Amino acid sequence: MAGDGRVLPAARYTGGGGAGAEITDQVLDERVLDLYAGGATLVLQGLHRNWPPLIDFTRELGLDLGQPLQVNAYLTPPGSQGFATHYDTHDVFVLQVDGRKHWRVHEPVLPEPLDRQPWGGHADEVSAVAQGPPVLDVVLEPGDALYLPRGYLHSARAQADSSLHLTVGVRALTRYALVEELLGLAATDRRLRATLPFGLDVADPGQLGPVLNETVDALRDWLRTADPARVAARLRDRAWPASRPAPIRPLAQAAAIDDLRPDSRIAARPGLRWRLEDDGTDRVALRLPDRTISLPRWCVPALRAALAAGGCRVGDLPGLDDDADRLVLARRLLREAVAVPAPAPAARPAGTADREPELSATPPAASAW
Repeated sequence: MAGDGRVLPAARYTGGGGAGAEITDQVLDERVLDLYAGGATLVLQGLHRNWPPLIDFTRELGLDLGQPLQVNAYLTPPGSQGFATHYDTHDVFVLQVDGRKHWRVHEPVLPEPLDRQPWGGHADEVSAVAQGPPVLDVVLEPGDALYLPRGYLHSARAQADSSLHLTVGVRALTRYALVEELLGLAATDRRLRATLPFGLDVADPGQLGPVLNETVDALRDWLRTADPARVAARLRDRAWPASRPAPIRPLAQAAAIDDLRPDSRIAARPGLRWRLEDDGTDRVALRLPDRTISLPRWCVPALRAALAAGGCRVGDLPGLDDDADRLVLARRLLREAVAVPAPAPAARPAGTADREPELSATPPAASAW
């Protein structure tokens, strides 16, 4: 909850749940009522993980943008303002759902801020700019959308009725993230690991200058040899965990494993990021956001078929000797939550001709989704 221009301490609206409830910070409805009636905004975080329509919407939009997303909801009582003027360190789409809200947007005091540069570190500048004329002064109504690039100052106040809006936060990587990963890899260079000269006064620019120049030269030489594959692997480990795949139904999935037949169909878990990599042996690596699965090389055609758009009938998985092998692989993919049970394809309307499948210009081995 938020009020008086700031986030309220959780202790003001949470507490013990009574007998048998050992969690001590459960939401207490009577406190929420009191705070909301007093003008506080109710914030529902992480709805992209909890509300089925938003789960699908966020996953599809995230795939279109190629960026991890988050969705929060803000319910503000009439005439109230939850937060003081501030900026976010990520891009935001505001989607007005119910009621009307008056938004005032000002130019950034720090264009394109990083996560480590929150607005609190520029509070005086933010306050001063907020007193001037806005670049956008608008009232959003249900169905309206507003795009706020990171760094733009903003504040919003509900009008005569309560206001409900969603914020879709785009948690995109920056070029600075690329620099961070390059510097992490630069530790492999012996020249860059060298100890600074003994007796050097690092506070004296005159003494530090020559050493700094030598270090910059060494870094420049190393950067010319940077391997894009190694940088990509480090960025993958940072970016992939930020986007969760679609939820699964654990009990239904376990039952599907037990009931699997050659006529069953499986498909890639929606929104799961994966990549097949050749490690130069008789095995291949199936890279996932949180782990790597090693599989025999002869499983590759079946893996590509199972994880292709639309999925595949288990009995049709190519490259395997018999249905017993196909069932073993399919059960493994279901058990690892890489694949999910898939419905049979919809019947084709009578008189509709089959169409030749389109061939992707990107080799299957390069697929990262």
